[in-house]
Amino acid sequence: MNGEFVPFDDTRKRAAKALEGAKIPGGVAIYLVRNLFGKVRISVSDRFEGDDARCADLRRLAGRLSAELGAHGHPPERGVLFVSDDLLETLRRTAQPVEGFASVFWEDRLVTGNDWWTVGDARAEGRAQRWTLFSVKGGVGRSTTAAVLAWHLARKGERVLVVDLDLESPGLSSAVLDPSAQPEFGVADWFVEDLVGQGGRVIEDMTAAPAWAQASDGAVRVAPAHGRKPGEYLAKLGRVHVDRADDPWIARLERLLTDLEARFEPDFVLVESRSGLHDVAAATVTDIGADVLLFATDSEIHWTGYGMLFDHWRRDRRLATAIRDRLSIVSALTPHVETEAYLQRFQERSWDLFQDRLYDSDDPADDAGEAFWFNQTDDEAPHSAMPIHWTRGLAAGTSLRNLERTTVKIAYEDFLDRFDRLAGLDDRGEDR
Repeated sequence: MNGEFVPFDDTRKRAAKALEGAKIPGGVAIYLVRNLFGKVRISVSDRFEGDDARCADLRRLAGRLSAELGAHGHPPERGVLFVSDDLLETLRRTAQPVEGFASVFWEDRLVTGNDWWTVGDARAEGRAQRWTLFSVKGGVGRSTTAAVLAWHLARKGERVLVVDLDLESPGLSSAVLDPSAQPEFGVADWFVEDLVGQGGRVIEDMTAAPAWAQASDGAVRVAPAHGRKPGEYLAKLGRVHVDRADDPWIARLERLLTDLEARFEPDFVLVESRSGLHDVAAATVTDIGADVLLFATDSEIHWTGYGMLFDHWRRDRRLATAIRDRLSIVSALTPHVETEAYLQRFQERSWDLFQDRLYDSDDPADDAGEAFWFNQTDDEAPHSAMPIHWTRGLAAGTSLRNLERTTVKIAYEDFLDRFDRLAGLDDRGEDR
């Protein structure tokens, strides 16, 4: 193949270079859209299609882009696409402003990953506290923690709803609920029936209470991934994440959570998310107004994975500032030998992660002294590890049906103390 090799990772930088010195037509919102194949083209409103002066400027810009982007560009004669204002409105929701150019925006069209490009509103006043348990890699104890956290909150007199959204690896439900106590339907059933207008027919029978919740002053209801009889679960799973033009998946998820909350009136909603960087996980992290517990171990696979996610948020300051104060990192599976050294090392890596990507500068002159920045040793900062200690007693999932206070105390005392402070529960009841 002839011509300069321009790799995908350089396309944004090269597009910005093409903009430098170019005449940007006034009064026109310009979208640089990178399509599913990684090729970049200009999209503007079709209202300007007959404007010869602006069109000439746009064609010249298209030529500069073509020269800079190589195989990731379009020929100049096909470098401008005039689209309807309705289509532009869909771009406007997720497009990122290009720094230095007030009227130019960057938009990625993706098969998956679109939900990582938005951050929903924070928790609404008077609504249940929503907490998402997320990790970039599985096997870090999220299911166990969801059960323990529900148990802990119920002992404080709180009403807790636990929603299993790890639909591809359902484990929380069977680990927490005795088979005879499973409800008739689960989350997957609701999403499938909702497609044909029958979500309301299953929601009344898709939660159940763990046996250990009966001994608490509060209450716990679990919405499992599947019901008592999973039935054609794989066929359901293939339909769960369907987007409809007038009803995208994230809107359906919000409706499910809102309907469950209306029926149970919980104080807390604990959502076990799918692990990894898939859209389904994105929705539970960014779009349901939840605070987020980021589970990690001191391993390269976790630091690299979170680094990629944080780098993505860092590229658009709007995303970073909207999500960063909702994050708290969890030191999962903290070893019981050389624990202090392990946690110190974990804290250093966590601080580097946040400091380099999501925190503001520590210059006291920045933002009139109101910069979002924390000292490495700040125990209340987002990067400060919430340790969960590995214990043999909680290593087996079956133990979640019969939680013992002594076992939980050994593993979770530090984590639960910190969670209570984050959730504002310091002075609200006692863990009985």
